[in-house]
Amino acid sequence: MPPQRASFAEQADPEQTARRIRAFLETHPEAAVLEHGSVLFDLRVSQWNVRAEHGRCTLHLWNDERNLTRRVLAMEERASGLRLSVQRFGQTKPQTLDLMGKQDRRVPTTRDAGRTQYLRTLERVLQREFPDWKPVGFRTAMDLEKSFGPAYARGVLTHGQQALAVIGVGPEESSATIDGILTLGILWLQHCREHAAGKHLFAGLRIVVPRGMAVLTLARMAWLNPRIAQWELYELDPRSEDLEQREPADHGNLKTRLLHAANEEAARERFATAIAQVMELVPEEGHPLVEQRLRSTTEMAFLLHGLEFARAEMNVSANSFAHDVQISFGAGVNETRLDTTNRETLRTMTAGLFARRKPVGDSNDPVYRMQPERWMESRLRTQLPLVDEALLPAPVYAQVPAFAATDRGMLDLLGVTKDGRLAVLELKADEDLHLALQALDYWIRVRWHATPQVHETVNPLQRHGYFTGMVLSRLDPLLYLVAPALRIHPATEVVLRHLKPEVEWQLVALDEHWRSHIKTVFRKRSTQKKQEH
Repeated sequence: MPPQRASFAEQADPEQTARRIRAFLETHPEAAVLEHGSVLFDLRVSQWNVRAEHGRCTLHLWNDERNLTRRVLAMEERASGLRLSVQRFGQTKPQTLDLMGKQDRRVPTTRDAGRTQYLRTLERVLQREFPDWKPVGFRTAMDLEKSFGPAYARGVLTHGQQALAVIGVGPEESSATIDGILTLGILWLQHCREHAAGKHLFAGLRIVVPRGMAVLTLARMAWLNPRIAQWELYELDPRSEDLEQREPADHGNLKTRLLHAANEEAARERFATAIAQVMELVPEEGHPLVEQRLRSTTEMAFLLHGLEFARAEMNVSANSFAHDVQISFGAGVNETRLDTTNRETLRTMTAGLFARRKPVGDSNDPVYRMQPERWMESRLRTQLPLVDEALLPAPVYAQVPAFAATDRGMLDLLGVTKDGRLAVLELKADEDLHLALQALDYWIRVRWHATPQVHETVNPLQRHGYFTGMVLSRLDPLLYLVAPALRIHPATEVVLRHLKPEVEWQLVALDEHWRSHIKTVFRKRSTQKKQEH
């Protein structure tokens, strides 16, 4: 088995994490901070601060162009530097930052040369490993109309009238780019079939990823329909030029676990005083709009239309076993601890927030525009029957944490139908090329966690505190992809049509004015027959 990517530590000690990051940045003054492969900060001309306090590690980066503050959840050491799982204030879905000791300062011509070299290596390896097949038309040219970027090498292998679409990605590309290859591969296969002009019959798709980077793609590929195409995945070591095939069914290394649902009633009792203090600073007319979201047994967040504006955290008091609750307001570097001296300041700040973030607001106001997906989630979690009348209005679980490979993800909404069938809802407020397969990731996890083993009589989800007292169906979950009608990427339906029939999905398009009212403009469904009980 080739080596797999090391996963983030599930729990990181804030003090130790801060020391490690500080030591790295002090040792590498010319380091760079990257997000999705793009340089956010060149530390030769930027400043940084990392601190551990109040039970969290916070990284602050700034220069003349931008200012960034993130809570560091976990850290992974890599050959090139450090990979951080970070959280933006007010958001629950973690993001990834890479601290690179040796910044990739390649100019575009150098980067293009590296991609050209990978393209030649890929062609050479394919010709050696499959001598009966002829490589045709391999390229990395950008095609914005078809969503193909220069990071992906693509071409065709032909053998008489038979053909295979091929797509590969080099080890120098970002993890997000590598993990996105299956979406682009499906689009490339579709493109090849549409332009075959009767000359070739495309039997399927052959994907090539760097060695040790196949786990997520394997898990996804296992749910592609084999009747539509032949799906093959290979790992390539560009140095040794060794090519090894991986079977789509070989996804046992996909590590996933579910956190136990917190006891809401008990938690609200513990946070009762903090809740009263926060609500006292909120305009009275805004009280019905405040969401009180339990992040964990020791943390409660207060949100307005999905935007976190305050947080209460329970900490152990020094030199005792007693607990005290600390309340903070604001975001990023402006996060402020509530005390007796700043109550009126925070009251004014909160009033301003409630005045600006409202359904009929100024679309140019950054407060109005912030975190649209979380706003959509806050609207839908209390109105699921408007998405599908088969869905129950409750119980609904928002931001359910699940873990897979190196990705710590948050499932947007988890609900249930009237006949007890689980429903996975993935929401997008903006156009996203990878929506279909990101939604599939969560469907895979929920299906895994909801499937009892032979010796089990209780659904594992219920054992973790979800849907207690209900009779859950043994059918696979339903998958809902929900987005504004004008924000659905054309690739979404193409990819969905390539999934196995077992994945029953609905693509639900909302009216653009979803902040004010939820209205379904159209929906598309998979066409497979339902499974038998």
